[in-house]
Amino acid sequence: MNAPDYTALIDADMWAFIHRLDACYPPGVVDMDIAGQRAVYDDMCKVFYQGRPEGVQVWDEPHGGVPCRRYETGASETTVMYYHGGGFVVGGLDSHDDVCAEICARTGYRVISVDYGLAPEVVFPGCFKDAWAAFEAVSRGFDGPIVLCGDSAGGNLAAAVAHQGRASQPGRIIGQVLIYPGLGGDWGMESYVTHANAPHLTTADMKFYMNVRTGGAAPPKGDARYAPLQDHDFAGLPPTLCVTAECDPLASDGGAYRDALRAAGGQTHWSNVAGMVHGCLRARAMSTRAAGFFDEVVRGVKALGRGDWPY
Repeated sequence: MNAPDYTALIDADMWAFIHRLDACYPPGVVDMDIAGQRAVYDDMCKVFYQGRPEGVQVWDEPHGGVPCRRYETGASETTVMYYHGGGFVVGGLDSHDDVCAEICARTGYRVISVDYGLAPEVVFPGCFKDAWAAFEAVSRGFDGPIVLCGDSAGGNLAAAVAHQGRASQPGRIIGQVLIYPGLGGDWGMESYVTHANAPHLTTADMKFYMNVRTGGAAPPKGDARYAPLQDHDFAGLPPTLCVTAECDPLASDGGAYRDALRAAGGQTHWSNVAGMVHGCLRARAMSTRAAGFFDEVVRGVKALGRGDWPY
């Protein structure tokens, strides 16, 4: 199969973002040791950091023994739980601080960002256990509905929590918004093949992250905590929005997850945004189209948080 013409698919603003990103987080960074990867990633996040909107109050506090960061602009019945991306290897409370603060400011909802344990120090299912422990503690500590949200690896964790929570906390999770999530789809699906060497994330990168996530063990099969798309039952899941990037090997996971939920009678919408690459949340100040991508995420969070389904 011929490689896509990314010069045609991706506009000038996004190319400017990609070049700036490559300058501080170059292709092949997975060849560095873990400490080096984390240092480079943290420095890159600082380059693209947008700051917190005025009026957002922030507290660092544990939930379920897991470090978390809470954002509020005032009283809110709705809580958004955010799980950050980073391949289960990099990232933390600071890497997505501005994203969480902006979601809080633009929706008025409480946002709680979860600093789950990273591989290789914490291998599967440890990261899920952290994600779940934080969710259970937040559900006990705050009244009102919960919206799950996350990008990339964090989208995986948000969905995994939704699958686990539908039985133990029925009705409590009123929606989930998954941002270019890795849900454990079939690598023969269209985007995995067409965009195997996309800018900023390749399938070779993904293989590295998968190996570190499991500590070198074979990936589990049929375990929704690891790969939500491998669940045997998609009934009873909350209304779900998947927003993916066209030029990303993970894009097809959004469509496959939509189809699985729809077949089980669920409310679900998949938006695969043209010209976007994995990690495009960081491009929202450089690209009108990336800003529109984030607008779609925020609109989804806001609608689901008040119990609306606008799709």
